[in-house]
Amino acid sequence: MDAAFRFGVLASGEGTTLDALAEEIAIGRLPAAIALVVIDRPNARAIERARRRELPTLLLPSRGVDREEWSDRLTRELDDHGVRLVVLTGFLSILPASWVAHWRGRALNIHPSLLPKYGGMGMYGAHVHEAVLAGGETETGVTVQLVTEEVDGGPALVQEAVPVEPGDTPATLRDRVHPVEVRLLSETIRRFALGELPLPYPLRPGESFRAGATSPRSA
Repeated sequence: MDAAFRFGVLASGEGTTLDALAEEIAIGRLPAAIALVVIDRPNARAIERARRRELPTLLLPSRGVDREEWSDRLTRELDDHGVRLVVLTGFLSILPASWVAHWRGRALNIHPSLLPKYGGMGMYGAHVHEAVLAGGETETGVTVQLVTEEVDGGPALVQEAVPVEPGDTPATLRDRVHPVEVRLLSETIRRFALGELPLPYPLRPGESFRAGATSPRSA
């Protein structure tokens, strides 16, 4: 086990998943360390949560800047902090192909649905839960996937279904889904930290989402 397994977190919003991962580390359930938190929105509450946890934090706005320069700075900061795995938690900036190529097999995304349903551009946060309810679904869920050039299109490492109950609202559905997000993401990071999953994780050329994945797939 690598007790000093260092991962980075990219966040744009409330930072509740970031906070939950930090708590998993604090209570000894996740044998890893958050080496750097990068936030791309100046008004994101994730900044406050990261600083309250005394985590190294970088505000790196992506709007109105050269995308490749921004991408290069992001990669440089993560590399300089010894990050081995990058975790996207509701990160809204589109990552350039150059960034994805550098972190290929070493970047995870968490999504609050059973991808490929309710993924892609504009599908984040409450928008996902609203779409699930509007679609009359009887279940939703969580997907932990590898990051590729396609938004929400990378192969799934693990998925878990969550029931949609009568009378659900986007808020009640979020409250039922979020603990599963934290658990699956924490378990996946833990498997990387323990060496049960390899880094970089081997993606096959052109590989994209494979429907039906319900547990970490074989390398």
